[in-house]
Amino acid sequence: MPDFRSYLPILEWGRTYDRAAFSNDLIAALIVTIMLVPQSLAYALLAGLPPEAGIYASIAPIILYAIFGTSCALAVGSVAVVSLLTASAIGQVTEQGTADYAFAALTLAFLSGGFLLLMGVFRLGFLANFLSHPVIAGFITASGILIATSQLKHIFGISASGHTLPEMLGALLVRLDEANGITVIIGGLAAMFLFWVRKGLKPSLRRLGAPEAVADIAAKAGPVAAVVATTVAVWVFDLNAAGVRIVGDVPQSLPPFTMPGLSGDLIRVLLVPAVLISVIGFVESVSVAQTLAAKKQQRIDPDQELIALGAANLGAAFTGGYPVTGGFSRSVVNFDAGAETPAAGAYTAVGLAIAAMALTPLVYYLPNATLAATIIVAVLSLVDLSVLKKTWIISSADFIAVATTILLTLGLGVEIGVAAGVVISVLLHLYKTSRPHVAEVGLVPSTQHFRNILRHQVVTDPALVTLRIDESLYFVNARFLEDLLTARVPVGGDVRNVVLMFSAVNDVDYSALESLEAINQRLKSLSIGFHLSEVKGPVMDRLSKSHLLHKLNGQIYLSQFEAWTSLTCDEGDSKNISKWCELPPG
Repeated sequence: MPDFRSYLPILEWGRTYDRAAFSNDLIAALIVTIMLVPQSLAYALLAGLPPEAGIYASIAPIILYAIFGTSCALAVGSVAVVSLLTASAIGQVTEQGTADYAFAALTLAFLSGGFLLLMGVFRLGFLANFLSHPVIAGFITASGILIATSQLKHIFGISASGHTLPEMLGALLVRLDEANGITVIIGGLAAMFLFWVRKGLKPSLRRLGAPEAVADIAAKAGPVAAVVATTVAVWVFDLNAAGVRIVGDVPQSLPPFTMPGLSGDLIRVLLVPAVLISVIGFVESVSVAQTLAAKKQQRIDPDQELIALGAANLGAAFTGGYPVTGGFSRSVVNFDAGAETPAAGAYTAVGLAIAAMALTPLVYYLPNATLAATIIVAVLSLVDLSVLKKTWIISSADFIAVATTILLTLGLGVEIGVAAGVVISVLLHLYKTSRPHVAEVGLVPSTQHFRNILRHQVVTDPALVTLRIDESLYFVNARFLEDLLTARVPVGGDVRNVVLMFSAVNDVDYSALESLEAINQRLKSLSIGFHLSEVKGPVMDRLSKSHLLHKLNGQIYLSQFEAWTSLTCDEGDSKNISKWCELPPG
């Protein structure tokens, strides 16, 4: 039963579900539902799909996540970055507005769900770690800029296309003279209102004496107010006849049962984009879930999250949706509203189902410009160019990674940006570990501690070289250690013993063992002892399976102080050295 329960967390938290949790979850669901109705419509527009696809993608997936997920606050559904990736991937297969386009979106969700599910079953969540945080920050920043730019065509009421920043700006400039003035006014006013709602409405209501809870709900419901006001304006003044583009008919129904396409050609084209969407979606989702869980001293299981997100995407594929993941803004709202369990998501799904059944006729006159303004305001909060300054100060390598990811994503598109981000992350890891930090250490006076000779006042012995290796040894950095020792211990020098301090070495692979044997052979030919100290158990197990210990031209010491005492007191003749041999143990 414990193993079964681990795959169905609902069986765990469901046993202790009570009336208080139900009340809190219901209130959170109400607030999130109000927020999600316009947001879901807007993100479907961003993905190039009919508006109802955004609502459909937020019903069955949320319920499935509530069953399989481990986060109490994560709200799953359509999100900005995944919607942009969806549009980019499917746009290479077919044109927007066609049945084939929606069909391809179902297939993309199916492939993404299957990939996530397999990763979860085989516990491969660690693979997401290959995307470094600076690269993710750079990609999300660039994506936010692309998304905001892509929505300007709806603000101006013109037709424009493009997947990169130069393409989008070029298309906008070419058709700018075709802009619809009324649409610009609607979109501009909606954007300004939403910006004010996000930053100024809650403080204003609090100054007027409104309770905290009321002010908070009003701020969250701001997009709904923009939707209602602009929809009524278009309806009353018949602005669609003046060229204002509207949402139009939205099916008044629950999500339909749909079948994704499984043709070989379609799968071959969408497989790589599905993998990229899965990885980006998982990283975004698990980052949000872990952040919110930490605030309540809770924990999530990343591998189970893979299974939950996989199930959610499969649910989207069979109910008229498209790829989904956990959203940052809605999850924070869910958390702040007091969600106690994943049941809050299930109640949100019920609310959206009611909206799909009863409220869709009310959005017939909703202008596309309002949805575009909703997207622009939401995604600009993702743009964080300060990461360039921060990484420039802290790490030039991370700065290069961020800048490259941003430029490639803006200039060549999101898919190339994601792929480049993965490659850059891996290359950064290999580069950093290929040149590990190696410190020559000496004895801190009156102690048994050893520190870097370049940073501390320490005692050294010209005949003894001790190097502390601050990285595991494997094929990428094995030769680096050889070259370092060759330079440090030249032929004909005063060195009689070399000690490698292994306190920070957690693993040694075959290539590193060969390098250590080569070092041992060279030092032996120079009549120099080669010793190891503070070797960890797993590393010693690996060494014992090789020929190194049998051929070692020296000893393995339990501690560096033991090595120092043995090698300096036996061979040292300097008063400065020999006096440390009188230190008591401990």
